[in-house]
Amino acid sequence: MLGKLRREKMRQRTRSGGPVTIPADLHPMIAAKLWANPCWLSFRANFIAHHYNQPLYEWIARKFKLTASEHVVLYAVGLKEGITADDVAASSARPKNTLSRAVNALVSKRLLTRVEDAADRRRKHLYLTRQGRKVVSETVPAFVEHEQAMLAALSTEESRALHQILTKIVLSQKAWPTRINQEGKT
Repeated sequence: MLGKLRREKMRQRTRSGGPVTIPADLHPMIAAKLWANPCWLSFRANFIAHHYNQPLYEWIARKFKLTASEHVVLYAVGLKEGITADDVAASSARPKNTLSRAVNALVSKRLLTRVEDAADRRRKHLYLTRQGRKVVSETVPAFVEHEQAMLAALSTEESRALHQILTKIVLSQKAWPTRINQEGKT
């Protein structure tokens, strides 16, 4: 079955974009997962995300003693002060309990404050402290620089097209299946 899918996928790729030349020094399993795989989009997106995030979060752990989840919260609050942990969960796809621990740790480290919502005491709005702002202001440029290095492989036109295509995919998220039935179908 996979062999048939792989052959069909190669034919589709050849029809749509021409054959792909895979560098000789690329690990064969990476080549298999990224080019001989019927789920090429998700595996390539994960590959890119991992190779983008991993060095950044390792650096943040060394320099600032923060976990990836803690920085995800700081980054989100840096983008939009006053959000809640639920907002961070909705935008990051990280488990709420993991983010709750991250928020508690950031409050303990004095990088974040929580302010009770006047209308609903259960909701807590998150704000960066001066120290939290300092961490965000030091880390965001590294994220931008790393992304620009990754995008350097593309022309301006290709980068714009990638942005539009990814936007289209992301905005279709509500149509994606959220469950797989017992037969493995969506």
